[in-house]
Amino acid sequence: MTTTVTPSARIFSAATAWPGVTLTGPGERGEMSLMLGRREVGHLHGDRVAHFALGMDLGRRLRDEGHVVAHPVTDKPTLGARRIDRPGDVEDVLEILGLNYDRIVARYGLPEGAVAA
Repeated sequence: MTTTVTPSARIFSAATAWPGVTLTGPGERGEMSLMLGRREVGHLHGDRVAHFALGMDLGRRLRDEGHVVAHPVTDKPTLGARRIDRPGDVEDVLEILGLNYDRIVARYGLPEGAVAA
């Protein structure tokens, strides 16, 4: 018997292995958030889509390069969305989460109690 691991389970497992990252939720719209202290690294709506608050520079760059599209609620360049529906999308979402994680750590540091790897 083979076990299928869902895209969200793969993403959550990988991202929560990063120092200080925790999983919270579900939120008001059913989203599960990856948090670094009080800062959200990103959140997923099931296995369908990931949303990110990326900051101005990273958000614009990832949009310009086609890695994310506008968030469905607002066109702010700091916010982005990425569908999860093809092979390779999980790895792409993890790469974007990793870039955002690095941005947050560079700006705010690790939360108190988090141990750097």
